[in-house]
Amino acid sequence: MSLDVSLQTDPGALSDDPTEEARRQIEICNACRYCEGYCQVFPAITRQKVFASGDITQLANLCHNCRGCYYACQYTEPHEFALNLPKALAVARVDSWDRMAWPGGLARVFQRSGMALVAALVVGFAFFFWLVAALPGGGEGFYAYLGHTAMVAIFLPAFVLPLGAIAVSLRRYWREVGAGPVRWAHLVDAFAGAAKMRNLAGGGAGCNFEKDDRYSQARRHAHQAVLWGFVLCFASTSVGTILHYIFDIQAPYGLISLPKLLGVPGGILLVLGGVGLAMLKLKADPDLGAKDYWGGEMAFVLLLSFVGLSGLALYAATGTALVGGLLALHLGSVLTFFLLTPYSKMAHGFYRMAALVADAQERAR
Repeated sequence: MSLDVSLQTDPGALSDDPTEEARRQIEICNACRYCEGYCQVFPAITRQKVFASGDITQLANLCHNCRGCYYACQYTEPHEFALNLPKALAVARVDSWDRMAWPGGLARVFQRSGMALVAALVVGFAFFFWLVAALPGGGEGFYAYLGHTAMVAIFLPAFVLPLGAIAVSLRRYWREVGAGPVRWAHLVDAFAGAAKMRNLAGGGAGCNFEKDDRYSQARRHAHQAVLWGFVLCFASTSVGTILHYIFDIQAPYGLISLPKLLGVPGGILLVLGGVGLAMLKLKADPDLGAKDYWGGEMAFVLLLSFVGLSGLALYAATGTALVGGLLALHLGSVLTFFLLTPYSKMAHGFYRMAALVADAQERAR
């Protein structure tokens, strides 16, 4: 297949700027169109003739890095075009998170260094060990170690303030990509795509995160486990809050109770999904993603798994002398997770949802 020679095809001329390099590759893809059936990125590309910076940001966040297009492409190295669209979009994507994060600069620190996440986790552990010793509770179960009032005073701001930071980032994203008013149909379409992880099916065979050009649905299933594990854990906490404040039914809750029936399976799914994603990242070719951010992404996946694992261990240790230490570890990891949400890989879920909504909006025009 021959392409228009007027396209910018020199990979060395523009590669220092993530947006410009992604634009160069997307323009070649738009001329070729061999991969247009792979995922939502390629139909979105074909709807454009000229790609503004906001268009590149939208396409980068719409990409799920399934990598199918790379193995189908006839213009990868050693071809002179040197296309590597998964990498180009991954680098542009994390660059957009860096630019839009609020306060500025924090995302780059956390995304580029897994050690930053680990250090924050250790600080969280140490803080809560001190807190558990200094602030004795007055209730049953883990409230005997940390009172309900103290827990709310710590975790409510730690939950609300990161959500505020994410809201600022998403507002910046929405403006940059030029999206308009959101309708209910756009949200339904986006949530359906996210719930099914349909873009992680690639061209139908799944993602290539294993060896050579082997495709599987393993990454899709691991992502689904993490997603639904997180949803179940959040639902468990929400139900516990309702039981506490509205029905005056206080923790600890038995195994046959709604908080535990939601939280225990949720924790198991978090652990299984997180470990699965970590194993796939170890197998995957790092040159098909944002290599400089690999450590931060891996640290986030392991942190997420540890949140689920420590929660399960805490429940299993109920009534033993291990509760105090496990509680400090679990709450320290949860606090670290909350505080890092706007700046770690967790932010991708919010940006990805915004990209799916914007894409649904564009397709409806």
